Amino acid sequence: MTTPARVVVFDTTLRDGEQAPGFSMDVPSKLSMARSLDALGVDIIEAGFPIASPADAEAVRQIAASVRRPVIAALARTTAKDIEEAARALAPAERSRIHTFLATSDLHLSAKLRMTREACLESAVAAVRLARGFTSDVEFSAEDATRSDRDFLCRVIEAVIDAGATTVNLPDTVGYATPDEIQAFFADIIARVPNADRAVFSAHCHNDLGLAVANTLAALRGGVRQVEVSINGIGERAGNASLEELVMALRVRGDRFPYDTAVESPRLFDASQLLSSLTSEPVQANKAIVGRNAFAHEAGIHQDGVLKDARTYEIMRPEDVGQSVASRLVLGRHSGRHAVQSRCEALGFTLTSAEIGEVYRAVISLGEHRKAIGDGDLRRIIDRVRTPSSSSAATPGHQVEAIGYGHGV
Repeated sequence: MTTPARVVVFDTTLRDGEQAPGFSMDVPSKLSMARSLDALGVDIIEAGFPIASPADAEAVRQIAASVRRPVIAALARTTAKDIEEAARALAPAERSRIHTFLATSDLHLSAKLRMTREACLESAVAAVRLARGFTSDVEFSAEDATRSDRDFLCRVIEAVIDAGATTVNLPDTVGYATPDEIQAFFADIIARVPNADRAVFSAHCHNDLGLAVANTLAALRGGVRQVEVSINGIGERAGNASLEELVMALRVRGDRFPYDTAVESPRLFDASQLLSSLTSEPVQANKAIVGRNAFAHEAGIHQDGVLKDARTYEIMRPEDVGQSVASRLVLGRHSGRHAVQSRCEALGFTLTSAEIGEVYRAVISLGEHRKAIGDGDLRRIIDRVRTPSSSSAATPGHQVEAIGYGHGV
């Protein structure tokens, strides 16, 4: 059996993710999130963009001083001022990386930077050389790489590697590529650049077409060995490739993607919840891996299958990603009798077949008026079934009215 290739996880939650609207974090929050990422096992934490603000620089400095295991990276444009500020912020780090970037597409060069290709090449090389004076670990990113002229991009990559770049990141900055394109893109560039073997190639895929994770997986097949991701997929516009989705795709489909990471997957849910708490931005209910419905089942057929053998409808276990097993079965109007009985037993109730039938009918009736039925609701239903009153012969509609519409415990 072939040993899976090791993939470096570069987390940009605190840089690209944090600069997205609504996700800004203060220094203590960024430090708390960095500690969670450290516990999660990511290899590199991109802690911020020091030149952007004094607070960003201070966050990078505090993370560099406090979080010792992973490499701490800071972003910088290809200007001396940016690189020097990044180096100052990273000074306390056990291991540091300066991540410098410059657009290489003709669109960005002409419309945004007003820069020629030759000036771009010179600036990129000078920046890498300057950064190497502060650290041996330098990453160069060719912004909008996937829309850049291929020949020119190869020239830039060869030059920055010669100048000392140890990682070359080729971002799909606007999320335009498709999986087949990006696999071929990386394979072609790695084959064409003479000194490609002296650097690690990295993918940073945006999610504008919902393809960020798919494109990142395809990039691995094209020769990439570093992935740039964020918790909950947060980032500019539609976000980045989601760390938790990528990690679990590699774990679950190792047969198709023989790559591995050092991420401790049972910590994924906690990291996701911490980020949501720090930013006050909820995770969408149906978010893969970490959404509250990721392992939830309401349909009776699904519930019956999961109760008999979870593999019928689950390709991974909730505990594998830190989700609660107890949250699997959601009672509602689509639920089956088996699920209702199982939940009653989990709450400590042993009911007769007739009682289960009554409870089940009441649950279905109440479910017509509720999105979900909580344990408190179920206890009240059981209590009414077990202690018949003058209203015990009421129609299901009357049962619902008697139970009430308040939220269950």
